[in-house]
Amino acid sequence: MLAISGSTRAKSTNLNYIQAIGGLAADFFSVEVFNGLLHIPAFNPDDDADNPPAVIKEFRDQLRNADGILICTPEYAMGVPGSLKNAIDWTVSSMEFSKKPVALITASLSGLKGHAALLETLYVIESRITASTGLVIPFAKTKISHDCKITDEATLTEVKKLIEAFSLLMKEEPASP
Repeated sequence: MLAISGSTRAKSTNLNYIQAIGGLAADFFSVEVFNGLLHIPAFNPDDDADNPPAVIKEFRDQLRNADGILICTPEYAMGVPGSLKNAIDWTVSSMEFSKKPVALITASLSGLKGHAALLETLYVIESRITASTGLVIPFAKTKISHDCKITDEATLTEVKKLIEAFSLLMKEEPASP
């Protein structure tokens, strides 16, 4: 499973949640973290033809080869972080998210509007996401330690439920059109 942090910070709260999930999900799936968000160029449809940039080819290959995709992101200015939205824009025509199991965690101060906006994008590009594989963690920084342990019991319970639902979603065959 490929995990993408929507934050480009080296020690972000969202990366801490991904690391925590990696430990909690060990019996269900392994987590590989995508670390290339900073290196993805601004989306330009003129460059998205037969020979896109090498970093985009690599990103698309990682998405294509993953059993599922976990996105853990903050909310920036009530929306989706630009670097994350830009990366997803590179996949619209090549359809790596289409029928791909996706879990979305928005871990931020509030997160509701950014979560809703990103859900709309994920629905449009046909990702397989369910209510059980989406989670908003408000006041996220107060609920996880610097050593990647979820310290809030209610959040820990919700994350464990998401892991189980995501594991099941990755095992299901996509519905036929």
